[in-house]
Amino acid sequence: MHKTRAFAAAAAALIALPGSAQAQEVFGGVYAHAVDTPFTLETTEGGTVDIAAGIRFDGIEALSAIGSPEPYIVANVNTSGFTSFAGVGVAWTIGDGPVYVRPGIGLVVHDGPEFRVNPETGFRTDLGSRVLFEPEIGVGYRLSERVSAEAHWMHISQGQIFDGDQNPGIDMIGVRVNVGI
Repeated sequence: MHKTRAFAAAAAALIALPGSAQAQEVFGGVYAHAVDTPFTLETTEGGTVDIAAGIRFDGIEALSAIGSPEPYIVANVNTSGFTSFAGVGVAWTIGDGPVYVRPGIGLVVHDGPEFRVNPETGFRTDLGSRVLFEPEIGVGYRLSERVSAEAHWMHISQGQIFDGDQNPGIDMIGVRVNVGI
């Protein structure tokens, strides 16, 4: 009974959302997890695969002075049981032609270990905070009016803001498909 009430309340909330808050796009992708880049340190999670999915909403017109960023919700699951995360952010689609760039920034919560030490080096490899920043950028190509594909990079770290001693970060690089709804 409680599940039915919760579902009904969630459905009512979605129906009550104004048109500007409706989802405009769903996306999904496959990523190499813990890719070695200049932005990260070794976390011992490399060589694994992530599956990401999310929803992007229409741009926020009240923020037109900064380009009407498009809010998104994203979830990223590591297929080998390493760090997964979910969160929210905003992105800007730059370019009206077939090729575009989409930078974004978000906040995510992850399920990685709170404390981890690399046995080979003795260095801590945990992320230093449960809450992390999630900058991202995609370079995409519009395949049709509703479908696009992107080469995409996501990074999660706390920038030594929440823990000044620890910040290895994790980079994911892959491909993403976006479908307008």
